Amino acid sequence: MAAMAARGIVTVKPDVPMISVGLGTCGIGNGADVLFDALVDAASGGKVLVKKAGCFGFCAEEPLLMLYRPGNPILLFGDVKASKAGKFVDAACDEKVYNKLAKTARAKISNWDFRTSAFDFGQGFPEIPEWNEMPFFKGQEKLVLRDCGLIDPENLEEYVAVGGYGALAKVLGGMSPEEGIAEVTNARLRGRGGAGFPTGIKWKMMRQNVAPAKYVICNADEGDPGAYMNRNEIESDPHMLIEGMVLGAYAMGAATGIVYVRAEYPLAVERLRKAIADAYAAGFLGERIMGSNFSFSLEIVSGAGAFVCGEETALIASVEGKAGRPLPRPPFPAQKGYLGMPTNINNVETWCNVPVIIARGASYFTDIGTEKSPGTKVFSLVGKVKNTGLVELPLGTPLADIVYGMGEGAGAHKHIKAVQTGGPSGGCIPASKFDVHVDYESLASLGAIMGSGGMVVMDQDNCMVDVAKYFVSFTSAESCGKCAPCREGLSQMLRILTAISRGEGGAEDLVELDRLARVIKDSSLCGLGQTSANPVLTTLEYFRDEYESHILEKRCDAGTCESLFEALCENSCPLHMNIPGYLALLEDGRIEDAFELTLRDNPLPGSMGRICHFHCQMRCRRETLDEPVAQGEIHRYLADTMYKMGREKDVWARLVKEKKPATGRTVAIIGAGPAGLAASFYLSRLGHDVTVFDSKAKAGGILRYGIPGYRLPKDILDKEIELWKKLGVKFVFNTTVGKDVKFDAIRSQYDALIVAVGAQADKRLGVPGEDLPGVHPGYEWLEAFSLGKAKKPGRRALVIGGGNVAIDAARTLFRQDCEVTVAYRRSKADMPANAIELAGAEDEGIRIEFMLQPLEILGEGGKVKAVRFRVMRAGGIDPSGRPKPVETDRIVDIPCDDVYISVGERVESAFLASEGIPALKDGRIAADALSGRAVGNVWAIGDAVTGPATAAEAMGLGKRTAKAVDEELMQRDVFGTLFRDFGHSMDLPPEPLKTQMCRSKQVPPEERRGNFQEISMGYSGEQALVEAARCLRCDIRANARSPWR
Repeated sequence: MAAMAARGIVTVKPDVPMISVGLGTCGIGNGADVLFDALVDAASGGKVLVKKAGCFGFCAEEPLLMLYRPGNPILLFGDVKASKAGKFVDAACDEKVYNKLAKTARAKISNWDFRTSAFDFGQGFPEIPEWNEMPFFKGQEKLVLRDCGLIDPENLEEYVAVGGYGALAKVLGGMSPEEGIAEVTNARLRGRGGAGFPTGIKWKMMRQNVAPAKYVICNADEGDPGAYMNRNEIESDPHMLIEGMVLGAYAMGAATGIVYVRAEYPLAVERLRKAIADAYAAGFLGERIMGSNFSFSLEIVSGAGAFVCGEETALIASVEGKAGRPLPRPPFPAQKGYLGMPTNINNVETWCNVPVIIARGASYFTDIGTEKSPGTKVFSLVGKVKNTGLVELPLGTPLADIVYGMGEGAGAHKHIKAVQTGGPSGGCIPASKFDVHVDYESLASLGAIMGSGGMVVMDQDNCMVDVAKYFVSFTSAESCGKCAPCREGLSQMLRILTAISRGEGGAEDLVELDRLARVIKDSSLCGLGQTSANPVLTTLEYFRDEYESHILEKRCDAGTCESLFEALCENSCPLHMNIPGYLALLEDGRIEDAFELTLRDNPLPGSMGRICHFHCQMRCRRETLDEPVAQGEIHRYLADTMYKMGREKDVWARLVKEKKPATGRTVAIIGAGPAGLAASFYLSRLGHDVTVFDSKAKAGGILRYGIPGYRLPKDILDKEIELWKKLGVKFVFNTTVGKDVKFDAIRSQYDALIVAVGAQADKRLGVPGEDLPGVHPGYEWLEAFSLGKAKKPGRRALVIGGGNVAIDAARTLFRQDCEVTVAYRRSKADMPANAIELAGAEDEGIRIEFMLQPLEILGEGGKVKAVRFRVMRAGGIDPSGRPKPVETDRIVDIPCDDVYISVGERVESAFLASEGIPALKDGRIAADALSGRAVGNVWAIGDAVTGPATAAEAMGLGKRTAKAVDEELMQRDVFGTLFRDFGHSMDLPPEPLKTQMCRSKQVPPEERRGNFQEISMGYSGEQALVEAARCLRCDIRANARSPWR
């Protein structure tokens, strides 16, 4: 072995420059094989060693390349293209080129612990992080993956050079089988295949059984969707598996071993077959291994990939050439298994841990992980995270550290919803439970399992009903059919889930689903059947609201269940506007019809087209090609054009004429903001007598008093609100409910009462000096400014915050000739402000300082002098998907004359507490998520329920609640009759060419000071037509529908 190790060291840590490429399946799929060939060609005839390596685990960065120059650390490079091969060969040979290229390295490896040996490669490049300082690798503990990516998986000598087969030599040189079992037992190693059964107990049972023959089997039939740990372990370090199996066979008294691996893993099979042949040739397999009296043979059996063969008895049947179907236990395989003989089955990862336990001792292993779950576990981290790949971490690591730390979250614009662990037999863990520690008992307490290690991360674009349906369809198809609960129960669950996903389910289906799932769990024959109900049970428990939305609203908010929406843009719009419809009508030249269709869905098309957050554009499929369609600009164009021509009156007249006959029912709405206006618009059209109360002198709420005129000219808002008066809506202005009129008096006078107060009370910073003269709450100041009641600001204005109110305040101050600074405690990418408004602020030269946490507002002579900040730095990812601001030692003061605090708004609903209206701790009203009903004849909508939200979201709630109120008052369902079918074109557009979104003309930044003229001039007719034609018409599907139209 010493001579073999010496030869291996020459290529593990050579005396010449070395380039290695990770050639696992993932790497090859991303072009690593092409890169390797290009490197070999470039290095031909030179003094550079180019070698194959296994996978290092960082799939998101494949192909991965390692560059080593003797005396220096190994440098790790990601996403390397074959075209760069020559540059890396030059760097290996030329120190000047090497030092320049090193600046692009992702990380370095100065030393490496192979667990059975350790290597120092070299020091240098202090500016480059160590490999385990990268977010993806930070916190990882490589026991099973100890060699992966560092050695050539097809080179036995390299495996021996890093300590391979040393544990086998130790055992055969003097340890008894019982001592080997005791070491594994004391290590408290648990089966890594999913069940977590103590390995030492299994081995002891096997050892105690006396029989003519015994067998050990490796279960490498990794069947979980999204899981590929075992494949990588075999591809990258096959001798590790072989050594573990030989050690186990010696301890249990087995002479024959079988690796059962799925045929879909051709590279793993190829490398394992070569490794077995090499091990035979070197004396690590076969007769009298390493000169001892122990003999052991090992062979490979390829399975067809049936999921049920992950169960022990089904796997044994498959190895015997029979159909893979589970058998009742007892007898257990350790008593009667393969060919009727005692058989032990362990998962790949379980076997791979054994050499480390034997080589380093049980206590070394138990020092890692938890008391009940020692050691590490390899997970395949896939799905909606920035970093995907294989992570090996100590058991007991919090799930949040994996998703937000190693995975780095889903990015600033997406929110992680759940993680599915354990594959089809696992459960969906919601983001609210990510503080759970990943070990066998903790996951089970949430209804999930460890499984073989699949970990699929999902965000808000994943529908949990669809997720449950997917996994149940998988397990239903993979059921062996032997037992009725699994065979029939899963098919019935799939039928119900399919109906719900199509909008054909009923409330009773949830009861039936739960009942079926529990019967399957309690009475199926094997573990796979018993756990197959987990996805349904966990989604029902943690995401019941999504099931209810599919059943009661016929909506799939994630935009996955295609039967429940027209297009992604329509589905993501809180008002569910028929966006493809008005785009098609405009393209056909039917501008009045396009305007009317828009108006029926959104009664403030001109206003919202200017200030909407444009949820629709965030889900536009066109963005996958180039840029999203500017839907908001187009419905603004429709409104502006109709108003200029005076043709809106014809459309308004049709709406007034269509009003339902008077119902005799009265509805009061508190609040004339976006939510209250939307609710009153639809309720009046439904024939109800509607009265809106508001504390201000005019309707509009935040649209009038919070959004500056350069974004939304008030004459547009005034124009649009004329329609409410024509519909007969009555407004009672300058009236504060709870002060000028009693809440209970209104409640008793009207058949229904809708609370639509906004979140217009500013949150405080809670720092010293906040009450100094010159400190202004942001929204309160914008409102005072709109009413002409704000005092003239000082020359230097400092705005604290990063949302829309902060940016609106800053840009308003800029127009008053102030020198404006915005201070925000996170990075620019994390700012919640509308990206268009943020870009506008930067165009205007407003200074924005990031990573500043306010500590104190400093005063002098009774006035504001400056604000003191602590400089922050970006830390790990928090549950919002953004880096946590972490304190530094640096303190900075920013001088200013006035401070505007815009760190969020809250709902001011204290006046409702004495009226029996249920409220949450933060002041929001507790109301039914679907109908908006709070209690009795009181409903609540908008910010009063959600907290600060967009105007579109508030209007969407108003629209939905108007439907619910009408259904309650009249016991009818006529809401859909408020909309018309305009018969727009349903022809597919031609093959799209890449084109950029049309941009409207803007008032130049230098002309914006000292005035509030509207910045955007809107689309021309030609621009509107060109932009409408960019729509890909995702609504043209046989199963597209809207429950409202």
